[in-house]
Amino acid sequence: MRRSGCLLLALFAAAGVGVWRGWLSLPPQWNPWAPLDVKAPPNLLTRYKLMRLRDDPQLCEQALSSSGLRVNPQADSPDGKCPLTDVMRVQGGDVALSSGFLASCRLAVSFALFEHHALQPAAQAIYGQSVARVDHLGSFACRNVYGRENARRSQHASANALDIAGFRLADGRTISVLKDWPKDNQDARFLRQARDGACGVFSVVLSPDYNAAHRNHFHLDVGPWWLCR
Repeated sequence: MRRSGCLLLALFAAAGVGVWRGWLSLPPQWNPWAPLDVKAPPNLLTRYKLMRLRDDPQLCEQALSSSGLRVNPQADSPDGKCPLTDVMRVQGGDVALSSGFLASCRLAVSFALFEHHALQPAAQAIYGQSVARVDHLGSFACRNVYGRENARRSQHASANALDIAGFRLADGRTISVLKDWPKDNQDARFLRQARDGACGVFSVVLSPDYNAAHRNHFHLDVGPWWLCR
């Protein structure tokens, strides 16, 4: 049994080397080294491909180019308490925004994945229609976690986080995290499906289930920690 397991591991390793060297061909979605295609259905490699974007701005830009998001690159501000580099202002895409928000490339890519593969499918499943607008409370804020003086820097301080307060459907109906999360109806089910879907493409997702500070929004970030609640 041990010998067969070692053989299988060796075969996987050889296959990985073959793909990396270009000796074997795999569909892009199953090739760990192929750029992330935001509109392709997520699979077991999506999280790995997202991790690769952290240290590779060019690879992140490739992924972003497949997202359909409208973005405006922003000038670097390397000085000050909260330096920013390689950030952009996200203006919207297939879904509108209550306002543009400042984002790192990785945050923008994760937001696009959330929109395509979590948010819209949840809306179609619950309401039979799409989300037309995302209402948010902002992204960049030069502060520590919860604004505490001795806490670590918030992911908001590097434009790695977005707080979403609610959604507007195509028929004009609005869903609010604050008002609708506590209910036992389709709006509450939609919000929970959206939250659960976000956990697949963001590092940290905090909802009203986490604590009272998040009773009115979803906190979504792409920092180094992992938490979904």
